[in-house]
Amino acid sequence: MNKKITIAIDGFSSTGKSTLAKQIANHLGYVYVDTGAMYRAVALFAMQNGYITSEFFDKDSLINSLPYIKLQFKFNDALGFGEMYLNDVNVETEIRTIEVSSFVSKVAEISEVRSKLVEQQKEMGKDKGIVMDGRDIGTVVFPEAELKIFMTSSATTRAQRRYDELVAKGDNVTFEEVLKNVEERDYIDTHRADSPLVMAEDAIEIDNSHLDREEQFQLVLEIVIDATKSI
Repeated sequence: MNKKITIAIDGFSSTGKSTLAKQIANHLGYVYVDTGAMYRAVALFAMQNGYITSEFFDKDSLINSLPYIKLQFKFNDALGFGEMYLNDVNVETEIRTIEVSSFVSKVAEISEVRSKLVEQQKEMGKDKGIVMDGRDIGTVVFPEAELKIFMTSSATTRAQRRYDELVAKGDNVTFEEVLKNVEERDYIDTHRADSPLVMAEDAIEIDNSHLDREEQFQLVLEIVIDATKSI
């Protein structure tokens, strides 16, 4: 496995894409990029500046503010992965809330936002040796990726996992609220005009409804090893 490749992991929300991508990247010594964190950070920026609420969305103001949004991943040795920084402020915790989740798909629909972030993502992966997860990595960001994985699972299963995760963090949410958020994000992600969530023709689909994290990791690691052998 001396030859480095690009690994694109796409799929629906709360399928554990980021967890899997971190595991694979750490095992291989690859760079890991969570593109969802980038879109979440932009959504947080919009919230902080009053551009988006449950009642309205001032898209033009957000678009005009894009030049002033600085996104960075800074590696945290203790955690073993890069945390998201928005305009030099660590927002890793803030971007994982249910409030940000409720707005992120709407923000990600905006072509100008996608253009800005895709450009940055392509630059991050130009030297290969990268594992990147998101919604359009294998179809838009790296259509030439040597390995493409597409993660899926039932909405109920994903909502339960997300609910358990939020409750463990101390968030006051209901399962019904989380399930509604998951289903709404699925609809927006798959129906947006710009780069909708679809499985690339050459992607390997993995339904992890009945897999735990270790089983999923071992399955994908075997796929990665096979992919590097064929190059």
